[in-house]
Amino acid sequence: MYQPKMKLTPEQRDILDGKQGETKAKIMETLVRYGDIFDAPELVPVTHGCGHLVTSFGMGLLKPVFRICDEMIDAGLKVEGGFTMDPRPVDYKNVKCNLLEKAVFNLIMYGKQKDYEERLTKLGMVPNDPFSCACYFKEIGNIPKKGDVLSWAESSAVNYANSVLGARCNRNSGMIDIFGSIIGFVPKFGLLTDEGRKATWKVTLKLTKMPEAQVLGSAIGMKVMEEVPYVVGLDQWIGTELNDECTGFLKDFGAATASNGAVGLYHIDKVTPEAKEQGEKLLAPGYKEYVIDDAELERVYKNYPVMWKNKEKEGNLAFIGCPHLSLKQLNEWTDRLEKALQESGRKKVAVRTILCTAPAVKEVFIKTEAYERLMKTGAKLTCICPLMYANNPLTKKRRIMTASNKLRTYTMARYYKTDELVAKICGK
Repeated sequence: MYQPKMKLTPEQRDILDGKQGETKAKIMETLVRYGDIFDAPELVPVTHGCGHLVTSFGMGLLKPVFRICDEMIDAGLKVEGGFTMDPRPVDYKNVKCNLLEKAVFNLIMYGKQKDYEERLTKLGMVPNDPFSCACYFKEIGNIPKKGDVLSWAESSAVNYANSVLGARCNRNSGMIDIFGSIIGFVPKFGLLTDEGRKATWKVTLKLTKMPEAQVLGSAIGMKVMEEVPYVVGLDQWIGTELNDECTGFLKDFGAATASNGAVGLYHIDKVTPEAKEQGEKLLAPGYKEYVIDDAELERVYKNYPVMWKNKEKEGNLAFIGCPHLSLKQLNEWTDRLEKALQESGRKKVAVRTILCTAPAVKEVFIKTEAYERLMKTGAKLTCICPLMYANNPLTKKRRIMTASNKLRTYTMARYYKTDELVAKICGK
């Protein structure tokens, strides 16, 4: 029997000793071992009951995951507060695939999707299509409060919850997320501690224009890696109120810090909750400094590699929305595409263009006049994860363009700044 280094309460010890069943004991041992690796002194209660799981795809190779799910189901375990999921991998109606690509998706990659989702429902997945990497959208409603302890995975969601909402969660892996949600405890270390939330980098912005969220986040992520940055000077561009425009920017900025680096928490001076309360007191002793000006952002952008086999050719597929677009961002992209098409004298986009959003956001958006305007541009709207689509090796033949640094990092997609991508899409 495993002897933990951390201190456990009598209740936690009973679970570890198997007094609530063998399966629950295995889950507790996994969490305790996880915490012991990082010298966590104890387990703390999960105070936001709704979890979020990163493993949303029914890939046949995930047999160990399916086996663990079956064991938990057989033991009568589930997440009492429910949980949301990362996006589904495919949508053949709106994201067209040829027959060979479908065969790879269905037979080799995601052929177990239906079976997997049936398991997830039994384990407590909330109803009404909760598949989005941005579960914190108000249309979905999985919104922790400041100070809440979470058991989530998905780098961009954890990053947003820690930074913009002021909740507390480490960058967990798949299965650790549901284990913590089922047991109701997680190890106390890293971003769950006051010390772990201190900033070890002060990033000062000296910019003459509004930065691209994705490029700024990329620059900071690649510089600080897994450490915590405190960013000064961004408030003059995004304001100090966490409104829809500001949070949309921070969603994309944070996702880039998390994927181009491994940032789980950032502080924005005068903007994010802890920075508003504590200011530069959040800076840890001996912090490092990084100054970003216009030239530095351009240097970062110019150094992104182009992974296409035919680098000189134009792109033939564009994905927008990784992480998923908010309702406000859908409206903004509709306006951008309309305006660019008018300027280019075209009625339809010149390149197959797919916008990605959460199912709950899509339900709201399709009831607005903006949806009809978007459809007239020839663009498509989906709720999939474009990264999961691009993981099909056959899609390497498609020259995917994107304004997402996360999608660029994990696939062969080529990154363009927003205005450049719009011009490519609309044949300007």
